[in-house]
Amino acid sequence: MGGNGTFALGKVVQYRWKTVGTVEGVKVLELKDKGLSRKLPEEAHPSRMYLQLHDDGTFSQMRIYDKWHRLRIEIGFHPERRLDPSGKNVLHYHIYKHPCFRHEAPHRMSERNFKRYRKYLKGVAEP
Repeated sequence: MGGNGTFALGKVVQYRWKTVGTVEGVKVLELKDKGLSRKLPEEAHPSRMYLQLHDDGTFSQMRIYDKWHRLRIEIGFHPERRLDPSGKNVLHYHIYKHPCFRHEAPHRMSERNFKRYRKYLKGVAEP
């Protein structure tokens, strides 16, 4: 399972996430302690992608990791006020830079990328 910054530092800590299912072969993760930050891990130990779903079972977030297990792309369907000030869910993505896991400004999901990732975007309408 993933961690939040610990794998890259060589630290071993207890897992905060549990696998609760799969979508098209990609693990769906859920926090063991719902009071913690809801962001998926910055590092992935065994997988190259993880998904998170909203409580109603629709897509919330997907993170894609590089061959060194570090976060590279995050696709989200949640409020992103820089793209939609109303606070409604908006399909978007961030590109992550290293070594400090900082991400670029959000970008709206293009139709081409939507088609590429459609099978993971459960319950999300085409942009």
